[in-house]
Amino acid sequence: MKIRYFSDTDTALIEFSHTPVVETREISEDLYIDIDSDGNVVSITIEHASEKANISEITFLQMEKRTA
Repeated sequence: MKIRYFSDTDTALIEFSHTPVVETREISEDLYIDIDSDGNVVSITIEHASEKANISEITFLQMEKRTA
């Protein structure tokens, strides 16, 4: 997964995979989801991210897989 922020357009792009996009669904005026041919989410685009998603306060924490 890769998260990119484009400050010149105030757009956040969250990429989950690099599979080809076959459909883009508009969830709201500023939120779009790209879908692959199997119905999986490829990426999410958030326009006006600084106000819609509070992009300045995003943090990332990777959880380790527990073993039994």
